[in-house]
Amino acid sequence: MTTDLFVAVAGVNPSTVAEAIPPACFGHVDVARVTISGEVAVLESPTWVPRSGARHLVPSFSLLGSPSCSFRFELSALTAGAWTLWVPTTTIGAGVFGEDGAASDALVPAIDMYTAPRPVERARLRVRLHPAGALTENWIMALSTSDVASPPVEPETDRAARLEVPARSQMEEAAAIRERICSPTCVAMVLEFWGRAVSVPQLAAEVFHAGLDLYGVWPAAIHAAARRGVAGYLLRFPDWASAAWCLEQGLPIIASIRFEPGELRGAPLAGTAGHLVVIVGAEGDLVLVNDPAGPSRWQVPRRYLLREFCRVWLERGGVGYVLFEPDRKRARPR
Repeated sequence: MTTDLFVAVAGVNPSTVAEAIPPACFGHVDVARVTISGEVAVLESPTWVPRSGARHLVPSFSLLGSPSCSFRFELSALTAGAWTLWVPTTTIGAGVFGEDGAASDALVPAIDMYTAPRPVERARLRVRLHPAGALTENWIMALSTSDVASPPVEPETDRAARLEVPARSQMEEAAAIRERICSPTCVAMVLEFWGRAVSVPQLAAEVFHAGLDLYGVWPAAIHAAARRGVAGYLLRFPDWASAAWCLEQGLPIIASIRFEPGELRGAPLAGTAGHLVVIVGAEGDLVLVNDPAGPSRWQVPRRYLLREFCRVWLERGGVGYVLFEPDRKRARPR
């Protein structure tokens, strides 16, 4: 599998951003064009060229220290020799953008990502933001592009690292939400790791998308972290080596997994159509995970067989949130 991560930044050291991206995935750090029309700001990337025709595209936007605002992504892609119109994703925050944007059978949005029936040769990303005054001086917009080829069957087992990410259990929260808040619980763990303690219910209320009735919209999680000064991006990980690299650099990964009964032995859930966990380390043929579905915080740390975990993560999409501190050295793994 080939994955590229293309990035445009303002007010953030490009070297700091590049050092937080697995080398196998690093594309470019560029500057975006910014235009303001009334109460709306539009950030537009240059044209990005994936190394291999992209079929899966995941945007993210990290607006550091921002006040409350709304934004949405719009993507235009060159496929089969023609550019699509700008195709929007779901709006994060209150819906204020009026037009719904273009539809395209060459670029299919699904809440917080895009799929392409035919390979995308080039892509341009826009972020539409309201109000324009919420645009801070420091931000990162990114696009993960992947050709969705199969990841390696046998993960490397000679990598070792362990990060001290505090454990939080979603099952210790109110009964009305605890079955649904794996994403904000994972984000709260990683924010605390970076010295930004926040309550899970507070974070859950902040990331909740009322229109979709979801707590797990990926860009909302990145945005919530950025409001607290922690930068981040979304990436479709191409292999375990790229994940191990992040751990060795002191970067925990919030991984989106799904599995059927019996596919992930030792998990607190029998099976799931979608769940988030924090990867905190590796030991030989084991992966160390903080699984928020543990009944208590003492039962959150888990050890899963690396081969099984890669199957339910990398072979089921491989998307991960990577949150990092833009202004100080990363924590060293044990």
